[in-house]
Amino acid sequence: MNIRQAIETTKKLNSNDKALLAHCLISSLETTSDSGVDSAWADLSEKRYTEITSGVVETVSWESIKNSVRN
Repeated sequence: MNIRQAIETTKKLNSNDKALLAHCLISSLETTSDSGVDSAWADLSEKRYTEITSGVVETVSWESIKNSVRN
């Protein structure tokens, strides 16, 4: 398959599959990794989870965010 065929095939995918494909392609470009990145993401995830479950912050739906940007 050449690049043009890949692009034409990609156009037929649904939005979720296109997003996954884009993620995979971008990830494949990363040739070096920072050993602290995974740890930093894990720390941030734990912090956010604690903030949400304790009620310190409230979640907002994606639909609400889209509507506020459009208005």
